[in-house]
Amino acid sequence: MSESNRMEIVLYGRKNCKLCDEVEESIRILGAVYPLDLRVVDIESDPALHEEFMLVIPAVAIDGEVVFRSITHVVTLAELDQEFQRRGT
Repeated sequence: MSESNRMEIVLYGRKNCKLCDEVEESIRILGAVYPLDLRVVDIESDPALHEEFMLVIPAVAIDGEVVFRSITHVVTLAELDQEFQRRGT
């Protein structure tokens, strides 16, 4: 993957969310392997985002597509790695 093909990652969460912090750390770890830009968005800052994501944070969007929502479980480092790898090929 070239530098111009950096993945745009958005992590939707809220302050004082332990699970959100764990997913952010996983993404930062993978940032050493994959070219990506991470933006962390606090859903409390926007009523529409709060409504959309309040029951499914942490949620991860990749290149504008919400790929992972925490409905039955929180995305793992291995799942993120697999998705990043798939998108990088």
